[in-house]
Amino acid sequence: MSTRPVLPAYSLSLLLACFAGCGQKPAAEQAAAPAPAEPAASPTPAPPTKEESVVRLGYQKIGAPFLLKDRPDELKAELAKHNARAEWVEFQAGPPLLEAMGAGAVDIGYVGETPPVFAQAGGVPFVYVAVDAPAPAAEAVLVPKNSKLQKVADLKGKKIAVNRGSNVHYLLVKALASAKLTLADVTVNYLAPPDARAAFDTGQIDAWVIWDPFYAAAEVAGARKLVDGTGLVDNQLFYVARREYAEKNPALVNAVLEQYKKLSVWAKGNPEEVAKILARSSGIAYDALLIAEKRHVYEVKPITPEILAAQQTIADTFFKLQLIPQAIETKDAFLPSARFGNGS
Repeated sequence: MSTRPVLPAYSLSLLLACFAGCGQKPAAEQAAAPAPAEPAASPTPAPPTKEESVVRLGYQKIGAPFLLKDRPDELKAELAKHNARAEWVEFQAGPPLLEAMGAGAVDIGYVGETPPVFAQAGGVPFVYVAVDAPAPAAEAVLVPKNSKLQKVADLKGKKIAVNRGSNVHYLLVKALASAKLTLADVTVNYLAPPDARAAFDTGQIDAWVIWDPFYAAAEVAGARKLVDGTGLVDNQLFYVARREYAEKNPALVNAVLEQYKKLSVWAKGNPEEVAKILARSSGIAYDALLIAEKRHVYEVKPITPEILAAQQTIADTFFKLQLIPQAIETKDAFLPSARFGNGS
């Protein structure tokens, strides 16, 4: 027989009712209950800001780059359009500037006509991007005011200071050749401008081959010009760029060159104002800078086959003199597909 207790009838009815209705709200109350809210959507993350690029500009104490450094507002605004900014790096001469370019520390520079020849022969990966008009009168062979030397032929057997690989290195070669002399007929002391000036002032050398504004500063101090570059050299100043940078950033290269061109147009007709501006930041006297500015030719031009041919003549000359380690083709330091310095 089963021993389970028998539930009363009313208890069973109550239990069934509980299963059917326990936990449910009245119909009216259910209708008034709000629908459950959907989870809030996560905010869309903002795209990362593109990192600002830097163009490193090498300059010397002359020309449009030096002037633009002192008046950078338009360049700053133009580079901002490309999400870029400029950093300025000063050099006393072209050879160390191109060495820095070879090390990847300079993107665009400003140098004389000879440093690129030495740099290319040394394997520096640069390209010519623009050039200033010739200024042969802006470099010279100087002697002390009371020197007995009166003509280039008198330099035979004398001590001459020159910055190795700079534009005036070629002037020295051409000046000596004009008097039927060679480098073997003189004693060449390779000195940077500050050291050469000290040696010149103290009589340790007989002559100094130098460019503006150092040339003008020495003149103001009493130095005498033996001969300048007129009829001997072009003395063109080049805008050069690190090859990889020029290939990857043609728009930035042109943006910088356009600012140099604009400032050159203004500077060409305002030598007094330019000299005042540069005197404030160069440490060189206004009188010397005014002389230099009147000799400087402000005109930024594109590279042409004729300009590369002139550079080839310099390269061939230095290779024959065994001053560079190998023969070079200057056209190899040019980007034929680019049109730098031509407003495009």
